[in-house]
Amino acid sequence: MDDRTAAARGIDPTQPHPARRYNYWLGGKDNFAADRASGDELQRHFPKVRDGALANRALLQRATRFLAEEAGIRQFLDIGTGLPTADNTHQVAQRHAPESRIVYVDNDPLVMVHARALLNSSPEGRTAYIEADLNDPAAILANPVLHDTLDLKQPVGLMLIAVLHFIHGHGAAQPIVTELLDALPPGSYLVATHATSDFGTPEQQALYQQLVETGRSDVWTRPHDEFAALFDTLDLVDPGVVPASEWRPDPGAVIPDRSDINVWTAVGRKP
Repeated sequence: MDDRTAAARGIDPTQPHPARRYNYWLGGKDNFAADRASGDELQRHFPKVRDGALANRALLQRATRFLAEEAGIRQFLDIGTGLPTADNTHQVAQRHAPESRIVYVDNDPLVMVHARALLNSSPEGRTAYIEADLNDPAAILANPVLHDTLDLKQPVGLMLIAVLHFIHGHGAAQPIVTELLDALPPGSYLVATHATSDFGTPEQQALYQQLVETGRSDVWTRPHDEFAALFDTLDLVDPGVVPASEWRPDPGAVIPDRSDINVWTAVGRKP
């Protein structure tokens, strides 16, 4: 999509967007110059940021496989979808359980353009899309598309992958997660990943804080304890709160240094 077409669809190509920057880090083509410039600046300061994005994506696939294969989940609410790449949530889930139903949510119009064109469901299952913002969970939960696709009386896998760190402010993510979980029945799962500065040096932490304060980064990192608190009412699935690359890695996988990943991960079940 060129800049003129993007503008006609209500997309501002001059402003970087997290989904498109993430797409760039993953090697995708669905991004604009502003997204690439933003990604390159962060990578200049933090050379391993692309490794963290790749580890986060691999975690999404492993966690979805766990929910579909081991936990028996057949419904997924994926908020902060991002631009389609290989092995999205519905592809992994429906590979193991073709009847799985997935609702994707994102606030970037470009994501929805691609999602409707590329994210096709299996014949037995169903895939739907909502253009909405995580900052307004009530609107997501009230959307008729959600209720037409998922049965909220049955367990749901709530996927909050690399999206909560766009909610700025200490403690600001907790009420949003609580509102979403309160709408889901027992037996539902939360899968979340979150950027952190816990493994950086004091100098790196200070530099990152400066980037946030000057508007050059839109990612609000959170420490271990604040992230873990999101799971306080849930039963954590082993191995608990760990970096993305350390959550049930595939056999033979090389585990990178935690300071190369900088992404906390956990999966919890609502009792």
